[in-house]
Amino acid sequence: MTGQSSAPTAPRPAIRLPAPAPGWAEPADVVVVGSGVAGLTAALRCAAAGLRTVVVTKARLDDGSTRWAQGGIAAALGEGDTPEQHLDDTLVAGAGLCDADAVRLLVTEGPDAVRRLIDTGAVFDKADAAGTIALTREGGHHRRRIAHAGGDATGAEISRALVEAVRARAIRTVENALVLDLLTDAEGRTAGVTLHVMGEGRHDGVGAIHAPAVVLATGGMGQVFSATTNPAVSTGDGVALALRAGAEVSDLEFVQFHPTVLFLGADAEGQQPLVSEAVRGEGAYLVDADGARFMVGQHELAELAPRDIVAKGITGRMLEQDAEHMYLDGRHFGAEMWAERFPTILAACRAHGIDPVTEPIPVAPAAHYASGGIRTDRSGRTTLPGLYACGETACTGVHGANRLASNSLLEGLVYAERIAEAIVAAHPAGAPAPVPAEPARTETIPLLAPEQRFAIQRAMTRGAGVLRSEASLAEAAETLSALRAQAGDATAGGAPAEAKPAEPGVESWEATNLLCVARVLVDSARRRTETRGCHWREDHPDRDDTHWRRHLVTRLNQDRTLSVHTTDGAGLPATVPAGETP
Repeated sequence: MTGQSSAPTAPRPAIRLPAPAPGWAEPADVVVVGSGVAGLTAALRCAAAGLRTVVVTKARLDDGSTRWAQGGIAAALGEGDTPEQHLDDTLVAGAGLCDADAVRLLVTEGPDAVRRLIDTGAVFDKADAAGTIALTREGGHHRRRIAHAGGDATGAEISRALVEAVRARAIRTVENALVLDLLTDAEGRTAGVTLHVMGEGRHDGVGAIHAPAVVLATGGMGQVFSATTNPAVSTGDGVALALRAGAEVSDLEFVQFHPTVLFLGADAEGQQPLVSEAVRGEGAYLVDADGARFMVGQHELAELAPRDIVAKGITGRMLEQDAEHMYLDGRHFGAEMWAERFPTILAACRAHGIDPVTEPIPVAPAAHYASGGIRTDRSGRTTLPGLYACGETACTGVHGANRLASNSLLEGLVYAERIAEAIVAAHPAGAPAPVPAEPARTETIPLLAPEQRFAIQRAMTRGAGVLRSEASLAEAAETLSALRAQAGDATAGGAPAEAKPAEPGVESWEATNLLCVARVLVDSARRRTETRGCHWREDHPDRDDTHWRRHLVTRLNQDRTLSVHTTDGAGLPATVPAGETP
């Protein structure tokens, strides 16, 4: 898989969110959107190379998805473990759709990337007085290779270390800022982004950062479902921006539902407490209401099978027993182990009236991780020149149809470093900031009213959740189409008088982004008529390697219809600017 062609591509008319014109602008060499492990690693590497680097983040610098990661970061760091073994486990979990070369890069560069993270200041739990890193197991791993921090607070520690490093280097940061759209120059190359800053700071309202390189590290899209482990900021903003700009995305149908999320009731919405896979890695097991273990015999690893298998096992037993949840039993750990190894989970459970020391934890699957995203090469380059993506918002080919546990933090580290190398090579420090071109024609996407966010989430949970079918997906698609039509009618003035068009603002922009990514997700899930990885079609229960060991690649056309094609095989094709021949 090769990178972008160096030749420019003819600019296409802009598709943008309705927003006021930028009232301020500032120059940079690179703008990084997102402040998780991927974004901050890219920013630190770019700044270290002398590039004027600006970090834009939707909330506070430490409020991204990374800090919620509990289990840890996977790498072949233990005695007897090797990158090849890590590769094998990753390929198995990915259910035939991993790009093997991308995975090999991840597992071979991963151990040193973790060591560099430690050099940056991250402190991992130790196994002995000599300072050996403590390692645990999670689902799909045949060895103990998960490094963790603070027991079950790995993400928080990684976020702390990276945020402190960014502040120590005095890297320019713009917090509480929602990225809106990509800017391009007269030849169609990236020229920066527009953004809306919420609240006080050097700037407020809609503005622009002008830069020849933009890195999207905006995290996931879990808020497209009613119940998710993702924070409220995870509304698919990066993927939606990339689609409007004309970039390709791939495999949005592969949404991983974490098997063990604390069950707070059938009507619970928003971010739900995660019960880390590491709890099962340390020996907790799944049981039904009668106390019977149901994963034994379904897979050689039982409760430590890859997440799609465990999620299906839980959902299947729930359907059999007409139950709303199953249980995770770790009572045999004892109070001391719970307090030392899993203090965050223990506190979350107790806050909701459940004591894991004395009772099983009610759990059910919830939306957790997007394995697909903006299509990139192995240097994080997208199909648009100057636009890069890494972390959960990207599709590097590493995860295939189902992410292996704790590979996400590692992917963020490794691919962010590679992006920084590519940017340093392509964009010299201190070059004049590009001049964004005013497109000959600009089309704006009709805005959804903020309350339509909930209609999207309910439709997606019912129709495109853990268990899918053509009927359920068609119902979801119909709801999404109706929401698009309502927004369009309101914008055009053809709706009833009481249906006023939505006003530009953060909540309307987020709802519109969610509709964009939901549309592509449902379209891809309908096309993929098989069950593979975390995509489970009850009307097509078997894996079909003959027809479907391939990726779905989607672009948003100028008329906002979807252009979809499949790849020739499991490897992702080269990324080149839209309109050019690979």
